[in-house]
Amino acid sequence: MRRLTHGRGWLRALSVVLGVSLLPLQACKDLLEITDPDIVLDANSPGAAIALANGAIVRLTQAVSGIEGADNLFMFGGLVADEWRSGDTFVQRNNQDQRIFQPENTFNDNLYLAINRPRVQAEAAIRAMRRLVPDSTRLIGVMFAVEAYVQTVIGEHYCNGAPLSTIDSVSGQPSYGGAVTNDSLFRLAIATADSALAVTAADTVPAASVRGFARVVKARALLNLAQYASAAGAATGVAPTFRWSVEHSIETTDNEIWGLNNDPKRYTMVDREGTNGLDFISANDPRLPRVTGPDQIFDSSLPLQVTRQGIFGQESSVPLATGIEAKLIIAEALLNAGNTVAWLDTINALRTDTTLYPAIEADILPNTNQAPFVRGPNLTAIADTFVDLRSRLSTHFRERAFWMFSTGHRLGDMRRLIRQYGAANNFTADNVFPIGAYFKGGTYSAAVNMPVPFEETNNPNFTGCLDVNP
Repeated sequence: MRRLTHGRGWLRALSVVLGVSLLPLQACKDLLEITDPDIVLDANSPGAAIALANGAIVRLTQAVSGIEGADNLFMFGGLVADEWRSGDTFVQRNNQDQRIFQPENTFNDNLYLAINRPRVQAEAAIRAMRRLVPDSTRLIGVMFAVEAYVQTVIGEHYCNGAPLSTIDSVSGQPSYGGAVTNDSLFRLAIATADSALAVTAADTVPAASVRGFARVVKARALLNLAQYASAAGAATGVAPTFRWSVEHSIETTDNEIWGLNNDPKRYTMVDREGTNGLDFISANDPRLPRVTGPDQIFDSSLPLQVTRQGIFGQESSVPLATGIEAKLIIAEALLNAGNTVAWLDTINALRTDTTLYPAIEADILPNTNQAPFVRGPNLTAIADTFVDLRSRLSTHFRERAFWMFSTGHRLGDMRRLIRQYGAANNFTADNVFPIGAYFKGGTYSAAVNMPVPFEETNNPNFTGCLDVNP
């Protein structure tokens, strides 16, 4: 169902998605009497409650890496960072890539709706399952973990003070939220993840994967609050091979990372973007299989060959939380505790474990003369030749970027590098984010986060973000 273009922004649209209406009953009477069997109007049975939960997972898949209106969070956020470059003619993508803070950007309007849908639907599913299928502790735990995950990524991607509105799935009555600080979002995510852990505590074997998901999300939120030791504690025990993913298929939701980069070439991988960007292409890293050209990006006015990623195919799953991330969180806690030897040992244990490298899943497209995907030689251990904390931090965040490419981590990491380490280690926006001349003309602007869309000012409790700081 497409979003509404007027009214209370995403919250009004979500009320329709959940099968309720904010319109008077006498309006459009015949339309309201039509029953859509694909929409859960009310959780009045165990099956309906479970359908709400399944719908929340689908909504999350669409928002982070699937097809949902314009773009998904992982790619659109990667434009502000240094992972992706706009190969398109759409001004919305070009402005995002140029780091222009633009609440009126219509692509972001739809995206903010998309990322809030699974949060609100998960809340509705939790209420319904506790009432109708209280023994479904694993699925209730999943819903709490989904909610905690969304709270975390909103805090990482958006400017400080995003509103968290809710809606009752039965009555349809909205509750418009005011600006919530990013720190408050992370604290809320920690508490929500704890709820996932609590509800699954007695069901340790079937719910083990859910608990792993919740623990990594909790550790990630703690990391955003610079609570390094607590973050490591939450992440400890998660196996390096652990992976919690959203699934894609041609029949339901394509993988839009493939769908925007590999096929239509509206996005392209980028190398050393704006001076400060990482060398995602020229590093020839085995964690980033890729191929450049021979065809050009979608915007034919520019003689730039497209670089395709090889990690994700049209139906590939995309990880939201992994054991690799857990180990990297533990490593950062060691670094902050001054245990540089154990930090580097943890980093090197991951680098030299070739079983953790991603497989090449993207297909070679026909009729493009595309060469096979390439990946570099196996990684070797990094020698301890560091001269200061700044050089260690640069290596640490580089490792995070290559291990978790295009999975919604990079923008939050770049912000965190400035916010948590900048003052003492000379990490500023001008030496972390892309700067200088923009390849389509003009220069990079100053955005270090994504704006809450202008449509949210229809919310009577929200007048705009509190600030645009990292």
